[in-house]
Amino acid sequence: MRFHFLVRKFSLAVLTPLFLLLTFLSNTALAHHPFGMGESTDLSGWQALLSGIGHPLLGPDHLLFMLGIALVGLKRSIKWIFPLLALGLAGSALVQLQPLPDLVAPGAEALVSLTLAVEGLIVLNLVSTKWLLPMFSLHGYLLGSTIVGAEPTPLIGYFLGLLLAQLFLLLLVTQSTQSVIDKFGLNGRNLFAGIWIGIGLAFSWVAVIP
Repeated sequence: MRFHFLVRKFSLAVLTPLFLLLTFLSNTALAHHPFGMGESTDLSGWQALLSGIGHPLLGPDHLLFMLGIALVGLKRSIKWIFPLLALGLAGSALVQLQPLPDLVAPGAEALVSLTLAVEGLIVLNLVSTKWLLPMFSLHGYLLGSTIVGAEPTPLIGYFLGLLLAQLFLLLLVTQSTQSVIDKFGLNGRNLFAGIWIGIGLAFSWVAVIP
């Protein structure tokens, strides 16, 4: 009975807003920049800052990946924040030097979506938590691809926005890890892991199928 109650509670608390998020924000998230800002070369410093803040929050795969860290159960979670931020920004910087070719963009999107499935495996203790580090860098690489070719001012604004948004989310999920795990328990975590694996595989399939 308690497990069924957990399933129902999880569905109401997480799956309903998740459905709304994917339904109403996905079109916005797939735009080159949020809020109808146009191309990178046309952004002002303030627009780039808002775009940097918006991308991790409005991109369903990025946001779900960040929120999923709460149930991973990181030990000394506060110590993960700086390495994750550094690798994410390093990935965003790398794509400025080596832009993502259009031909392989769907494959890159699929890989990013697959990180949700890997995150589910981490929650199930089937994969090491160290995989969060390269996966965070991969997310940073794709987030940075939207600002390639911009002038220094919008580029700095965008990177600052990314830093602020990801720092906020990381502080939120790492500080709430223990309370979230205690609330959902083992059955809830396993349910969460299965849902995240399913979402990751579904997103990946959509990314590679024309």
